[in-house]
Amino acid sequence: MVRQRSTELTPAGQRLLDAASALFYRHGIRAVGVEAIAEAAGTTKKTLYDRFGSKDALVALYLGRRFERSRVFTAVYLDEHAPDPGPGRVLAVYDALAEWQHEDERGCAFVNAYAEIGGTEHPGVAVIRAENEWIRALYTRLVTEAGLDDPGEAAELGLRLTLLHEGALVTMTAGGVPDAIAHARDTAADLLELALRT
Repeated sequence: MVRQRSTELTPAGQRLLDAASALFYRHGIRAVGVEAIAEAAGTTKKTLYDRFGSKDALVALYLGRRFERSRVFTAVYLDEHAPDPGPGRVLAVYDALAEWQHEDERGCAFVNAYAEIGGTEHPGVAVIRAENEWIRALYTRLVTEAGLDDPGEAAELGLRLTLLHEGALVTMTAGGVPDAIAHARDTAADLLELALRT
């Protein structure tokens, strides 16, 4: 059970969340114990359990905070670089993704987390699903705004663009293709051209 939201954390709770976030991303969820998190945060295990209730709840909060930050980052990026509806705004999501992942050498935190906790009742799974659903909804909304009026076609294209998005993240790291997102963007541009052709 999560005792506090990230916006309500005490200074010690914030240090714990920051430390856990860095350790979970760098080393993986299962590899990092509560002792290591408490030590990195300069607190105690008791403080961790008092603030978050469990390691699982801390993992879910880590993923939730990362989801919110990526969502805000993407929205700001689109408004600054592609404010007008159209194919360019859709493709700018891939540009935002490339910028977001620029310094994240271990790839997508959600893909990595799902590899560890997927298929369980871990509370972090719901956050991972919500992040993926948000991406699909974002692409669907943007292609609709770009002129694809049929809801079924927009949903289908949104799904295909999401597959490119997610596939690029895995290919970039596990596949060893550093410019995978650029390839995904090029393929997305081809799909958009076909879908929006009148």
